[in-house]
Amino acid sequence: MELTDSVRAVRGVGDKTAGLMEKLQIRSIDDLLHAYPRDYDRYEEPVPAASIEKDGIYAVAAAVAKRPDVRGTGKPKVTSAVLRDDSGGLKAIWFNMPYLASTLKAGGRYIFRGKTVKKGSGFQMEQPAVYRFDEYERLLHSRQPVYNLTAGLTNKMMVKAVRQALSEIPVQKDYLPERIRKEEQLAEYNFALHAIHFPRDEQELLFARKRLVFDEFFLFVLALRLLKGKNEKKKNGFPIRPGEETKRLAESLPYRLTDGQRETLRDIYRDMGGDSLMTRLIQGDVGSGKTIVAVLALLSAAENGFQGALMAPTEVLARQHYESVTALFAECGIEKQTVLLTGSMTAGQKRAVYEKIASHEADIIIGTHALIQEKVLYHNLGLVVTDEQHRFGVRQREKFSQKGGEPHVLVMSATPIPRTLAIILYGDLDISVMEGMPAKRLPIKNCVVGTRFRQNAWRFIEKEIRAGRQAYVICPMVEASDLIEGENVVDYAAKLKKALPPEIHVEYLHGKMKSSEKESIMEAFVQNRIQILVSTTVVEVGVDVPNATVMLIENAERFGLAQLHQLRGRVGRGKWQSYCIFVNGSGDEEKNRRLEILNRSNDGFYIASEDLKLRGPGDMFGIRQSGLMEFSIGDVFTDADVLKRAADAADEVLSDDRELQTEQYRPLRQKMEKELAKRAEIGLAL
Repeated sequence: MELTDSVRAVRGVGDKTAGLMEKLQIRSIDDLLHAYPRDYDRYEEPVPAASIEKDGIYAVAAAVAKRPDVRGTGKPKVTSAVLRDDSGGLKAIWFNMPYLASTLKAGGRYIFRGKTVKKGSGFQMEQPAVYRFDEYERLLHSRQPVYNLTAGLTNKMMVKAVRQALSEIPVQKDYLPERIRKEEQLAEYNFALHAIHFPRDEQELLFARKRLVFDEFFLFVLALRLLKGKNEKKKNGFPIRPGEETKRLAESLPYRLTDGQRETLRDIYRDMGGDSLMTRLIQGDVGSGKTIVAVLALLSAAENGFQGALMAPTEVLARQHYESVTALFAECGIEKQTVLLTGSMTAGQKRAVYEKIASHEADIIIGTHALIQEKVLYHNLGLVVTDEQHRFGVRQREKFSQKGGEPHVLVMSATPIPRTLAIILYGDLDISVMEGMPAKRLPIKNCVVGTRFRQNAWRFIEKEIRAGRQAYVICPMVEASDLIEGENVVDYAAKLKKALPPEIHVEYLHGKMKSSEKESIMEAFVQNRIQILVSTTVVEVGVDVPNATVMLIENAERFGLAQLHQLRGRVGRGKWQSYCIFVNGSGDEEKNRRLEILNRSNDGFYIASEDLKLRGPGDMFGIRQSGLMEFSIGDVFTDADVLKRAADAADEVLSDDRELQTEQYRPLRQKMEKELAKRAEIGLAL
């Protein structure tokens, strides 16, 4: 069995299972082994029933007091049983498992393990797994992997497939130079790959994880350094300097550009007018005014006889950009033509736009990924502006360069990563940090509350909606889980619909929906046909709704502070006072203190640096930071020290042998070639 083989080569994985795995981007055995667990089930000693004092996952060794009861004629059938041990008792319930009524004998003793929640004066165990004593003994003190799943694919199926694959693949040659491995005290690669899935204990898990995190950062930084070297040698084929129209637009804005915006524009104009190709990142906090800076750069390109393209992450945001740019140009008497190109346009509409682009009738093209489709032929494309969600991979760069000369690239990021990390992570780009906020922005009012405040929060949201405003509610999960505590969008939206008057339209949104469905819901929210949007973090980027004034974040303790700040940035975009309510679902005082940092400050860079200090190994499997840095296992905040050391090691290797040609670096070169080919093939960012 080879790593490049299809997952179908694994015993027990048929066409149906392979099809389900493909939904999770698992196609090859290599993909399967790098689909790391998102958490681990820890099988601890059973506890006395009476000792349970708070919600959580517990195991209880107990007898079934009497024959289980089954209620309900259709679905769901609910099976319930009273469990008793020497200390007391608790109730257990199962949904759609009526057969348990005949398999669980009255008086029979088993170990029950599952989510236990407070119900009235006692506790109730929901959907517990049932074990014989000898079965549980074999699992005791072990850590069993919990994987990301899709409907139809069970955790048991994933565990079995991964275990089978690990037992059959040949030993891999470790591509990391031994010197680096010893200096950094890293595990051997094969050991780490096995231990990340099936660790014997916490120490082994952390040892394996450190190696795999290091690898991920090391290969990422190595690729960036190689790419940066190529870009530095590229000659500027599109010399661009700001003209009269650009100056007129900047002066006629209804507000004065901030010092940070003016400084960033100076960087951009210096790059675009220089000898080499521009590849620059604008790193600005949420609401710092990055978009107008991008528009001024695009207008400069048009004034110099070149075309400019602005690529947005969603159709809704692309349309918003298009409408605001055309209105701005009309007010200012600027006659440069702007066109919109998105995937949902009809074939006829697209053809008309293609013709305008090819003939250079269109000066500025705004759209989604449709901008790099084969049928789009640019006429002198000089500047491409994108955001971190669309940061160019090899394939995107090639597609644009095939449509003419290589354009200048401007990337916009609202991820407030501390500068020391940004220099590493955006190593192929020059960085402009745009500080300061436009004077007209009202600071967001924040509060951190417990779950008891929820009803008050709902009443406050209703009051804002009565005043014509809208609200977001963020939940950490899509659907309810047996193993993870936390609010989910599906159930939460249903609860809100029941609690609020019927004229308030509540809808939910999550990343598993089809793109067209997501776009449709976002469009309805933009137009205020939906007043409350209950969503996962999918709304973190990609839409601007100035009318939304309340952001309620459930289980705020489950998110990183930097991500919470990003989410908060969805409100406060209009002329009205906006509010953000962080709900600490855990009741943990320590987590409350952490959230108070957001209560005190709206400064993303301060929050990011505080996040860096606070997050530790305990957050290893929390809700991930999102945005550009979608690493499989590493986290730029939790693992900041590993990131820095990996970057130093990458620099050391390249200074020793930039082409990785010597014997000691040959396995690393082969690994890099595979990584780059894989990234280019699926269009991932380098």
